[in-house]
Amino acid sequence: MREPSPKGGTNRSIRVLHLEDDPRDAELIRQKLRTEGLDCDISWVDRKETFETALAHEAFDLVIADYNLPDYDAMSALARVREKQPELPVIVVSGTVGEEEAVECLKAGATDYVLKQRPQRLGAAVTRALREAEQRQKRRETEEALRESEERFRAAFEQAGVGMALRDIDPRNSRWLRVNQKLCDILGYTREELLQLTSVDITPPEERGLAIDYNEKLLKGEIANYSREKRYVRKDGRIIWANIALAAVRGRDGRPSHVISVIQDVTERREAEEKIRRLNRVYAVLSGINTLIVRVRDRQELFDGACRIAVEHGNFGLAWISEFDSVTLDVTPVSWAGIEAGSHVANSKSTAREDTPQGQGVVGHAIRGKKAAVCNDIAAEPDVGSAKYREAIRRGYRSLVALPIFLGGNVWGTLTLYAKEANFFNEEEIKLLKELASDISFALDHIAKEERLRYLAYYDALTGLPNRTLFQDRLTSTLRTAHQTRSKVAIMLWDVNRLRYINDTFGRHVGDATLRKVGRRLKQVSPDPESVARISADEFASVLTNVSDASHVAHLLEKLAADALHSPIMIEGRELGVTVTAGVALFPDDGDNTESLHSNAEAALKQAKEEGERYLFYQPAMNASVAETLLLERKMRKALEAEQFVLHYQPKVDLANGRISGLEALIRWNDPESGLVPPAKFIPLLEETGMILEAGEWAMRRALADYREWHARGLQPPRIAVNVSANQVKRKEFVDVVRTAIKESTAEPHGLDLEITESLLMEGIEGNIEKLRALRDMGVDIAIDDFGTGYSSLGYLAKLPVNALKIDRSFIVTMAENPDSMAIVSTIISLAHSLNLKVIAEGVESEEQRKFLTLLKCDEIQGYLISKPMPAENIAVMLQERRDA
Repeated sequence: MREPSPKGGTNRSIRVLHLEDDPRDAELIRQKLRTEGLDCDISWVDRKETFETALAHEAFDLVIADYNLPDYDAMSALARVREKQPELPVIVVSGTVGEEEAVECLKAGATDYVLKQRPQRLGAAVTRALREAEQRQKRRETEEALRESEERFRAAFEQAGVGMALRDIDPRNSRWLRVNQKLCDILGYTREELLQLTSVDITPPEERGLAIDYNEKLLKGEIANYSREKRYVRKDGRIIWANIALAAVRGRDGRPSHVISVIQDVTERREAEEKIRRLNRVYAVLSGINTLIVRVRDRQELFDGACRIAVEHGNFGLAWISEFDSVTLDVTPVSWAGIEAGSHVANSKSTAREDTPQGQGVVGHAIRGKKAAVCNDIAAEPDVGSAKYREAIRRGYRSLVALPIFLGGNVWGTLTLYAKEANFFNEEEIKLLKELASDISFALDHIAKEERLRYLAYYDALTGLPNRTLFQDRLTSTLRTAHQTRSKVAIMLWDVNRLRYINDTFGRHVGDATLRKVGRRLKQVSPDPESVARISADEFASVLTNVSDASHVAHLLEKLAADALHSPIMIEGRELGVTVTAGVALFPDDGDNTESLHSNAEAALKQAKEEGERYLFYQPAMNASVAETLLLERKMRKALEAEQFVLHYQPKVDLANGRISGLEALIRWNDPESGLVPPAKFIPLLEETGMILEAGEWAMRRALADYREWHARGLQPPRIAVNVSANQVKRKEFVDVVRTAIKESTAEPHGLDLEITESLLMEGIEGNIEKLRALRDMGVDIAIDDFGTGYSSLGYLAKLPVNALKIDRSFIVTMAENPDSMAIVSTIISLAHSLNLKVIAEGVESEEQRKFLTLLKCDEIQGYLISKPMPAENIAVMLQERRDA
């Protein structure tokens, strides 16, 4: 409703319900209102029914009612209005009403009354009635809004998900006036108990001064509000963290009168943050240890670095690493960091004995239990009186953990860490610290293996004697000195006779024990024990210095052999008669450097064995071929170490389409002195010396590596076939060697095939079938090489898990001139096809041979007609050209 403007303009018409039985009076009032400038929309009714109907169904701003009607008077109308619309203003109009009736009307709720004789009052009465009605409406709305606001505040206060409180702002009387249930839950008090307390009462003593300061600032108006995190003491005594937000509530005078507080329990968040902070400390240590592990190669450097990182990065008060003696059960500190007085740790040798106070500490428990042991209260440690614990307690450390460090599956020692926080080491910290100890164990194991490898690089694992490498290094040094002093030196190589017989008869373990005892005896009787070495499977070596001539050496040699082997060797209650054969070479007569002297001594040893002599000196006239073979063998050993061997590849071609269908890997020796050595010259020697095992494994790995490289370059290489020897296949671990080589190549697919000679396959056929099946399961195709030159059982041939037969080149070369060769080739092809095997003809050198093989339906050919064997880089070019064509 809007008040009429003085000038007669309103924002909308005034809706008036006019109850009047005289139309003339009704019109008179209408005119009068218009004259007063009031824009009224008047609904005129003249009896009870129409009046009550209009009142019930329409909205009006004002009712004007005649006091007297024939069947309905103003008092009845007024009563109906107060019943239906109590706030609707009613003006009574009458020509006869007296003062008493007017008062009665006003008491009944009329807003005003106007005499018809004084119509000039009507406009003012209407205006005042409307204004008062509007004011009443606004007051009601304000009161309703205030009531709703108070209800919302109460609801929000009580139902808030955080603690809320209202208290007096005066610090001297700061009891809480109102608290919600959430605050009661947070603090553990009932509502009645809290209303008897102040916020200072439940604040830790050390924080109360700060709380009072803030209250005074609020009272003085220096601050209107503040928020911070603080601690409260719950009813049960537990300390909690809360985020509090306080604001001053001002009274009517504008001055602060109350304080409203919003209190949120953030204990879990603070604990989580503290947990993260502590975990980050451990993560920092883990990161530092991992960085340390990458670069250190010495165990003391590892231990010192680990302790330093734990203190500096992890903020641990003290870190120390101890070594455990599994025999004496002593625990000895080997490294520490953190407490300046390191002597307290250095001199605090402990024990893991369970029946001692020291052994009952966390270190003892960690060692015996082989798992982390924790003490979150150092003062309760059984060993609390020891120097290291006394010093830790004095410096304020509250918790410690001992973590076992392992080496070879056994407890090597412990890592012990101290923290200033009580109950620091919970489940998550322990999990990370176990990982830390595991990393140190890994590094220790790695260092131990490196030390072992360094040891094995110069010492024989079986006897503990120097190996060939160390022997030759020492011999070189000895010869250098002898050259300067112009003295003679003798090198003696000793071969243990009948060692193979001992191995075959009594087992390899007896043979190994025999070698250990022979080596020990030679060292015991040698004038220079440090010169005695084991340089091969059944061969020892020693050096004699400052000898005069060959007869002097012979005398010493006889004495050495007699002293070393004068009595039988006892192994497992068996008496074994062991003899040795020796070869001797003199410096400078038989050679002026290590290589020549060693080679000549080997030549002498070989000659002595062939002639049945106990020993022989090297003679220049010795069989030149023997010396050459020995020299070649030595050069091959060096060639393997220096990676002088290379692979050449010869393509195979599919006769049906002329495309390259495969490659055969052929080993070549690229001697720096003489260039490429013919395969026929060195491969038999590789077989004889056993070096074929190492060379064959190298060839597989090299072929796989080349295939991987070509594949990565998108050259679409064909499969590569590698020849394997009898010695390789006979090894029990042959399949594992192939599997490891394929796994380490990481190429998918690996592209490896193997070629095995026919005669080799038929030796131990049942065992070979199992090995071939295992290879086939790895995706390795098998071809029988040199087929036709050996003897194959057709029954076994059908069972063999092979993919192809390779016809020996001897038949291919002669097939055009020799009908028998042609018949053999034709038969092999037919046989292979009947067994669903592919046929590859090797050694194809002429177009005529190719045509014959095409007519005979041979599948693939290989030979100089297609290409000679080529280095890997040439094959790559060929594959590139094929791809780009």
